[in-house]
Amino acid sequence: MEHEVKTEQPLLDRSGRIVEQGWARHPLWHYDRKAIRGGALLTKEWEYWAIVNQKAGYALTATISDLGYAGLMALSYIDLKRGAVAQRDAIALLPLGRIGLQAHSRTPSQVSWANKNVRLAFFNWGSTTRLMVACPSLNLPDGSVGLDFDLTLTRREDAESLVIATSWKERRTAFYYNEKANCYSASGTIRRGMESETLLSGEAWGVLDWGRGRWTYQNTWYWASLSTIVENTTVGLNLGYGFSDRTVASENAIIYDHTIHKLGLVTFHFNHDDLMKRWRISDEDGRLDLVFDPIVDRSSVTDMVLIKSVQHQLFGSYSGSLKLDDGTIITLDGAIGFAEEVFNRW
Repeated sequence: MEHEVKTEQPLLDRSGRIVEQGWARHPLWHYDRKAIRGGALLTKEWEYWAIVNQKAGYALTATISDLGYAGLMALSYIDLKRGAVAQRDAIALLPLGRIGLQAHSRTPSQVSWANKNVRLAFFNWGSTTRLMVACPSLNLPDGSVGLDFDLTLTRREDAESLVIATSWKERRTAFYYNEKANCYSASGTIRRGMESETLLSGEAWGVLDWGRGRWTYQNTWYWASLSTIVENTTVGLNLGYGFSDRTVASENAIIYDHTIHKLGLVTFHFNHDDLMKRWRISDEDGRLDLVFDPIVDRSSVTDMVLIKSVQHQLFGSYSGSLKLDDGTIITLDGAIGFAEEVFNRW
């Protein structure tokens, strides 16, 4: 049995433990950095966006994060037709909360960061966010140089998200508070080299990964996500496991027409030695019957002995069936999303 939280409340009590663990349809917990036990070096705050244009065959990602020891900023362009990735990362040493990521995903806010190579700015108004991202020196897969995008992402104000607050068995003051918000419609402009594209609402769909936490030292997690349209209705998937104690709640759900259809435990069946081979995804109740065919691996490795991260985010196509709460079957046929395996020692 998974516990659904339905009332607003502080995230952490005076001892630094989650007041009420579980999942919710909206961000009901109130996060406060001062309530965390363990110090600023262990506090993790991040906002990650991924936008996929299904028909045109490309994806964009942008990240602003404060991971205590360092801030990691990143942008990428994933060319699904060429099976190639262009990415630029930047590090800010010992940010310790100074980057300015806010305590609630629905509070109007802005956060930005820049160096001589990368510029990122996120402007949030709750159900609408504007992303302004640029890397003039990025070498793109088609041979052009320079990426710049100015996109506005919107959802219905009543749209549900998969929100989770869980801790670790071995240390209950270590916690994971996260919102996965699927099916934002993207519009705006994208510049690749000297060419500019105007993106109209409904041509591309985005997902927000908004998180705050204090983790244990070493973890491996799995996450799969999809945001698309099926027969003129938004369909999202958020699937994941391996990170924190999920006995109280999982973060698995179908999001149909911006409404959560909650799933229980899921399993990713794949070849650990060759992540580019076909994956199969199933759940304990028989509501998922999916195959995922990777097209390109957005991978990165950071190894500083005590700090290590190995990330594989595979973009590819989903096919198969999803069963909603009322038994309705939704069929996917080559919808583009991603699935990842990430190891962190941080």
